[in-house]
Amino acid sequence: MYKKLTVPGNQISLLSKNGILRDKSFYIAIITLALPIMLQNLLAASLSFVDTVMVGQLGEVKIAAVGLANQMFFLVILIFFGISSGASIFFAQFWGDKDIKSIHKTLGLALTIGISCAAIISIVSIFLPEKIMRIFSPDKAVISVGAEYLKIVGISYTFSAVTYIFSAALRSTEDARTPLIVSAISMTTNAIFNYLLIFGKFGFPQMGVRGAAVATTGSRALEMCLIIAVSYIKKKPTAAPLAEIFSFTKEFTAKFFKLVSPVILNEMAWSFGMVMYKIVFSRMGTSIIASANISESIQSLFFVVFVGTANSAAILIGKKIGEKNQKMAKSYASGFLVLGLCMGVVVGGLMASFSSLIPRVFNAAPEILSISSKSLLIMSMILPIKVFNMHSIVGVLRSGGDTRFSLILEITSVWCVGVPLAFIGGLILHIPIYYLYGLVGLEEVYKLIIGARRIRSGKWINDLTETHLPAEPIINSLSGTEIS
Repeated sequence: MYKKLTVPGNQISLLSKNGILRDKSFYIAIITLALPIMLQNLLAASLSFVDTVMVGQLGEVKIAAVGLANQMFFLVILIFFGISSGASIFFAQFWGDKDIKSIHKTLGLALTIGISCAAIISIVSIFLPEKIMRIFSPDKAVISVGAEYLKIVGISYTFSAVTYIFSAALRSTEDARTPLIVSAISMTTNAIFNYLLIFGKFGFPQMGVRGAAVATTGSRALEMCLIIAVSYIKKKPTAAPLAEIFSFTKEFTAKFFKLVSPVILNEMAWSFGMVMYKIVFSRMGTSIIASANISESIQSLFFVVFVGTANSAAILIGKKIGEKNQKMAKSYASGFLVLGLCMGVVVGGLMASFSSLIPRVFNAAPEILSISSKSLLIMSMILPIKVFNMHSIVGVLRSGGDTRFSLILEITSVWCVGVPLAFIGGLILHIPIYYLYGLVGLEEVYKLIIGARRIRSGKWINDLTETHLPAEPIINSLSGTEIS
């Protein structure tokens, strides 16, 4: 007998006593991979939270400026996430097939693309910071402070590209511990030097926002150096000879781009959508964008656990596909989706419980703190659906090489649902930002319905370790709102 958990548009099987959700090895695999990724992301979110609190001591304009300036890093990190997430599909499946040389080729190609993208965005950020800030805010004080921060922190984007891709390769080869340790060292360094340079403690110059930028740039350089050094000293699977790293052929490059370009476009489309939301918030007022930065930094603390489980899902499912075990890959997919949804409900409840308390640590006006609390309450209601969607797209669809479907799903949800609703609600109807979060959350409902149907169909599995290219199952098969 099978128990069923019903969600809109789909039914996901909860397997019997011998099924995946009752298999101890399933949870051991999750803990082994997901826990270090969770801890790494918790560190990142915690230190980002601490950064926001520290900069927040300098005033409302400073917190708004740094939050908007960091939208460039948000964009660039999502490009890196797209590259590394796409490359991880290859890493995991080649790891399952024990093809180390192909892992090295994938690493080299991903680094080439990532560094090239980072260099372009760094140049724009360093030399045109005021123009970038004007996109986000009309406030001259916010533009001036944000530009000062951006032209320093823009240097760090190349460092982050290398770190992100090496970390993805290590995790995909079932070593999540090394990226965790390296990130812990880097982020601790960042927090310490933020304190020293922002406020001028222990003889260091008091640099304010510029100090935050210098500390961030230095810590990212340290992180890159450490992860490369550890890879080669410890002879990890990422420690490839240069000749192998850059040995990718035209055929392999074409195959890589065929699969990965939709992931990169997916992340870019989604990230530009998030930027459009911030543009709407900034047009609603400086106090509104300040409250958004506070509530979103708090939400990220609660969300980190799911970054770990979604990435571990991608690794484990991809490995099973590489091992030619599609039945187990499907079982893992069902298990992760059900587990993620249940965890989302629990964590969403916790976030709602603390929604009125956590914002008080920020040095902001009572009105801003009140808006942030109400925003967190709405976010907590949407969280379980967001968690399901993250696991379905990042953990399941991409791990199976179904990247074009993911691209179409993401673009239509953000640009046909979320962004139009944000502009209508925020700039035409002028509804409060906390209700606007709920309105925009309808994009998550759309993704859940369409994504669940795709996973149920089983069409998402493509074995990339075979000599043929992945199938092209979806581009011409759209019918109304159904993607099949």
